[in-house]
Amino acid sequence: MHPAFSVVFFTTATGAGYGLLALLGVLGGLGFVEPDFWLGLVGIGLALGLIAAGLLSSTGHLGRPERAWRAFSQWRSSWLSREGVASVATFIPAGLFGIGWVFLGRNGGWVAIAGVLAALGAVTTVCTTGMIYASLKPIAQWHSRFTLPGYLIFSAMTGGVLFNAVLQGFGGGSRAVLAFMLVLTLLGWGWKLATWRHNDELEIPTTANTATGLAGGTVRSLEWPHNEENYLLKEMGFRIARKHAAKLRQITQVLAFALPALLLAGAFVLTWPAVAVLSVIAALLQLAGMLVERWLFFAEAKHTVTLYYGR
Repeated sequence: MHPAFSVVFFTTATGAGYGLLALLGVLGGLGFVEPDFWLGLVGIGLALGLIAAGLLSSTGHLGRPERAWRAFSQWRSSWLSREGVASVATFIPAGLFGIGWVFLGRNGGWVAIAGVLAALGAVTTVCTTGMIYASLKPIAQWHSRFTLPGYLIFSAMTGGVLFNAVLQGFGGGSRAVLAFMLVLTLLGWGWKLATWRHNDELEIPTTANTATGLAGGTVRSLEWPHNEENYLLKEMGFRIARKHAAKLRQITQVLAFALPALLLAGAFVLTWPAVAVLSVIAALLQLAGMLVERWLFFAEAKHTVTLYYGR
């Protein structure tokens, strides 16, 4: 039993991709970043590539991937369906923005409108992804005020550090961008620490007694309700040792937050191309750290149904 890597990769890749797309759409479309063919091609290509790779990887989590299209019809009641609709819809303005900003070398006008719409689509999609987990009442670690803002903060953080790396790689970075991405990284670090503290202090009132409605003693399960593993046990009944969780939290803090923050801060006193090298390393380390963070996000979650298995 372990969290599915397809979902871990999906949430990490799409979060960074949508964050990068939103920044390019707003800053590029409104003229804060001037059109440049290679910068635009690499930036837009990286953003859409991460999004596409994440979406494709998510199909590996489905029992019948060929039926994935049916999920789009449930948008009235399902956050998963809304996520699918929003993700596909975002490609339309993103494509138009890419054509105008990258290939035509234009900003303002319809290019700016397309860029802003792409950014709004990116934010909307990240919100729907976050709500998939925040809406699940049986999982107390996810059904909290920290989940949705966390998705938005981490998307802006990873996408922003990638945005800085792309700008610096083409000699178009600035101290203002560096400073902003450093602040976002520190904000993400603080939010993650607050989330862990909240989850560690959770007092879940539900027990096997309250779940079954039985009283007068301690309810214990004599045997499992079935003889094979099911989806909930595989995905939301993972048991991770406290010492392993502590070590992985340390790895997350070092890779996703501490080292990127130090590299971004160090870039202030250096000149190009050293700044570009540090920015790229910071982005790669942060993505690696967020893969660990996302794995922990799923591994530390506990579904209430595990009470029926004596956990």
